[in-house]
Amino acid sequence: MSGFVITDLALSHFRSHRIARIGFDGRPVALIGLNGAGKTNILEAVSLLSPGRGMRRATVDEITRKPEGLGWKVAATLQGPEATHEVETGAEAGQPRHVRIDGKSATQVALARIARILWLVPAMDRLWIEAAEGRRRFLDRMTLSFSPDHAEAVLGYEKAMRDRNRLLKDQVQDAHWYRALESRMVETAVQIEANRAETLRRLQIAQDDANSAFPSADLMLNNPEPVEDLATALAQGRRRDMAAGRSLNGPHRADLSARYHDKNVPADQCSTGEQKALLISLILANGRALAAETGAAPIILLDEVAAHLDTQRRAALYDEICALGAQAIMTGTEAALFDSLGPRAQGFAISEIDNQSQIAKITL
Repeated sequence: MSGFVITDLALSHFRSHRIARIGFDGRPVALIGLNGAGKTNILEAVSLLSPGRGMRRATVDEITRKPEGLGWKVAATLQGPEATHEVETGAEAGQPRHVRIDGKSATQVALARIARILWLVPAMDRLWIEAAEGRRRFLDRMTLSFSPDHAEAVLGYEKAMRDRNRLLKDQVQDAHWYRALESRMVETAVQIEANRAETLRRLQIAQDDANSAFPSADLMLNNPEPVEDLATALAQGRRRDMAAGRSLNGPHRADLSARYHDKNVPADQCSTGEQKALLISLILANGRALAAETGAAPIILLDEVAAHLDTQRRAALYDEICALGAQAIMTGTEAALFDSLGPRAQGFAISEIDNQSQIAKITL
């Protein structure tokens, strides 16, 4: 099965990469080099070909290469099941990020309609034991891969909520000021909750139907207030929200929970290795569900994932990626981590010389 594929990637003044260009042939990709050489920066660049702030959630200024501070640019040829697009995103010094698709200005949301990009990075290893915000972001990223309009719903909800929070902080008492904003919050909340629920359904099916070496997770979305009661909760909760200075009801308060299916153990009580395996399982399930629905596997970014798996699990991961037909771009400090991939993947050595990342093609 074919998938979404990057065939050409160019970076300009992007973190440690002054000027870089890489050609991909659709196979999985192994980026090999010492810590700090610039491997993860390449993954981050690819992640910015989707809506949002990328896998590091960095600001525009944090991304631009120092000391030049000239701004940065990522350009790519993105091949999908229906069309190939030339995509560019970046920012001039002191300016907001821009997006161009086939030479025309576009919104970030438009990126979700021409590619599907998933990622798993070490910072997510503590997902199940840290704050709910990270789990919501994880779920919404998966939801966006199925429903590009989910980004618009979330942005619309957050804008209405920010405006309502401003009224709360200013101690505005007039109910007329709140009604239109709360109506917009409810309207978008219904869509957000429906999108999230459908994503969980698709992920469960993709796990149940798979013959995978990774454990299945039973997922549940916990909403503090049913969406059908949100309008009433917002109206009746204004005084309480005013005291708190923020909205205390809505999908921005939801939390995602998971259980290790075979052991019937909550994810937050599993071992570190089991928690990592559950995350890998969900990324693979996301990929399988997308491939089944669109006919094209997503681009998958895996940062240092192989280092935390034993030899058997690494081989199983690579087999599942290849069976899926996904262009997975992976990083590792040693070529031996990718031995079981062999000629099924492209290899690139990433090194640092004179404070600049260098890229060289190698054979795995």
